[in-house]
Amino acid sequence: MSATAPKLHGIPSMTAPLRRVLLRAPRADDLRFWREYGWRSEPDAADIAREHEALCELLAGAGADVVLAQARLDGDPDAVYVYDPALVADGGAILLRPGKPGRRGEVEALRADLEGAGVPLAGRLQAPALAEGGDLIRLDERTLLAGLGYRTNEAGVAELRRLTGLEVIAFDLPHWHGEAEVMHLLSLLSPLADDLVVAYPRLLPTRLAQLLTGRGVEIVPVPDEEFESMGGNVLALAPRVALVVDGNPETRRRLERAGVDVLVYTGSELSKGDGGPTCLTCPLLRG
Repeated sequence: MSATAPKLHGIPSMTAPLRRVLLRAPRADDLRFWREYGWRSEPDAADIAREHEALCELLAGAGADVVLAQARLDGDPDAVYVYDPALVADGGAILLRPGKPGRRGEVEALRADLEGAGVPLAGRLQAPALAEGGDLIRLDERTLLAGLGYRTNEAGVAELRRLTGLEVIAFDLPHWHGEAEVMHLLSLLSPLADDLVVAYPRLLPTRLAQLLTGRGVEIVPVPDEEFESMGGNVLALAPRVALVVDGNPETRRRLERAGVDVLVYTGSELSKGDGGPTCLTCPLLRG
């Protein structure tokens, strides 16, 4: 990279200002496989396209350069949740290996799109390692949190320690509704600033709750009635600036009382596959 070339990638934390982000638009032909991929109900092709376009416009209006994925990937409606197949770090992208077998084709498609966006490949997971982005939270410049469950295993965590050079701290995730229904670490907690997260405390691993307390991190609690509607799945656009999916009014009030500026998007169709704003975006550059 020359001295004058713009920086294209780098994620020091998940709350530094979002400068560049990759998204994948939903394809109508893929939505017919919604049952096979465990979506809650059939998405409307026109409405989901409108919601995604509006989300892209909102992110651009908030100051992020929006990059749209172009690599073709047939028959996988989950591909719209671009956060899961890769971890973008300072040295480039680490390609993951999803625990959901039907999503493993997303890795190569995203690799092509990341390379097209100027993000180099820094490594990739191989069997038996498993990891999905939804189980990985970059808490700060030196710490990566990992959730161990049905989508991410100990071999995946070991590979991430080797490839990232970060302190990777792993926590067992709850069984919840079982293997068929996704439970990611980001289902339970989303960073909002160096000293603030939104979380559902009733399901937080005890050691994770203790770690947050020990580091002086305040928790904005998600109420019981807004957990399954993804009240805790929040994308930080900058410290204390949050993007949330519409439909969780009490969580929004609690965020605002904690000094968070909240932006809201409509995701009634986009979220039928249990994906919120963090899932729908692959941040490429923060800072």
